[in-house]
Amino acid sequence: RRLDRRRTGLCVARLPTPLAQWGAPGSRRLGPSGTWGVIPEDVGAQVPEEPLLLAELKPGRPHQFDWKSSCETWSVAFSPDGSWFAWSQGHCIVKLIPWPLEEQFIPKGFEAKSRSSKNDTKGRGSPKEKTLDCGQIVWGLAFSPWPSPPSRKLWARHHPQVPDVSCLILATGLNDGQIKIWEVQTGLLLLNLSGHQDVVRDLSFTPSGSLILVSASRDKTLRIWDLNKHGKQIQVLSGHLQWVYCCSISPDCSMLCSAAGEKSVFLWSMRSYTLIRKLEGHQSSVVSCDFSPDSALLVTASYDTNVIMWDPYTGERLRSLHHTQLSPPMDDSDVHISSLRSVCFSPEGLYLATVADDRLLRIWALELKTPIAFAPMTNGLCCTFFPHGGVIATGTRDGHVQFWTAPRVLSSLKHLCRKALRSFLTTYQVLALPIPKKMKEFLTYRTF
Repeated sequence: RRLDRRRTGLCVARLPTPLAQWGAPGSRRLGPSGTWGVIPEDVGAQVPEEPLLLAELKPGRPHQFDWKSSCETWSVAFSPDGSWFAWSQGHCIVKLIPWPLEEQFIPKGFEAKSRSSKNDTKGRGSPKEKTLDCGQIVWGLAFSPWPSPPSRKLWARHHPQVPDVSCLILATGLNDGQIKIWEVQTGLLLLNLSGHQDVVRDLSFTPSGSLILVSASRDKTLRIWDLNKHGKQIQVLSGHLQWVYCCSISPDCSMLCSAAGEKSVFLWSMRSYTLIRKLEGHQSSVVSCDFSPDSALLVTASYDTNVIMWDPYTGERLRSLHHTQLSPPMDDSDVHISSLRSVCFSPEGLYLATVADDRLLRIWALELKTPIAFAPMTNGLCCTFFPHGGVIATGTRDGHVQFWTAPRVLSSLKHLCRKALRSFLTTYQVLALPIPKKMKEFLTYRTF
């Protein structure tokens, strides 16, 4: 059914079907009796159900001829606490939407675990949707970590008349090289960062909450900004020969990965801002990258139709995931029909999602070489997981956002132990431990 949300100017569509129950090798899932059971590692998720479309958001304005340009949704993002969703809907507009959506559109069980929900209800009332007019085409979006004590100082500096409150920040990368910093709760513009000479394609905050922002641009550079110092530019990282498409900071804040229109990706130190190594293995331009939640893995996606899984500490190539077409292409003239656009890890680190030009969203289990499920989507550009799992958001060239069911699992104890250990141990430190070889292989993801 389709309903027109006059309050937002959005059209929302949803398929009212039950949620799929998924599983991955070694994980546990909810059974028919409501109890959690272990999925055998030799069979897990071989015949899963397809992702189901939960909701679709469309720009509320009519699609006139001159609206066909600049209407792309280049980026979508959830806030780290799951209370907000940011949607670059094209034509210089970003929508900030409280999550979850209206209850009739999102099934029970996907409510955001917002740490600010009580304060909002008690103090300012329920969060309101915001429309940010950025004045330029918006390419990149990034939320700051929540809550962030330094961000309260930033708020107080620009709003001395307002009592000290927690401040969630959204950074937007624009077509003219500018970066605009917004306060989410009010929609007010806080800072305007200048320095890039071309499109700011991607943005990433350090997960530690220090308000260090990394930007990637078509001017072939990455820039490091400190929002605690009035948005001071503290470093410029040069070395790429092509446009920089993507940047990702490891969850332990030790490494930065950047992907440009080149066959290699760069790994930088977030402590010294120097190049650690180049990872070479792709046969065409790399356009997307993401770290696993424990920082032990890095995935890169390329126009060569492959996702490569790396050990970022050693530079070793662990696995390649090849995207093959399910059926012959309708038009043989499109030689890049399976070119990849986006890749991302699930929050528990057991799954990957990829978007490709063959009009498919794919879900991959970490230890399997083929996708466990597919969903049809047209003109996909980007994807991201809800931070608490269960939902994937995808953006399209038409300016639409779609929300899909995603695997919701209770991780096995051994995966939780590996995740906890790898969050502070490098590969070299694991290999130096006086433990059996098979345990080292498991902890370093060499059991594929």
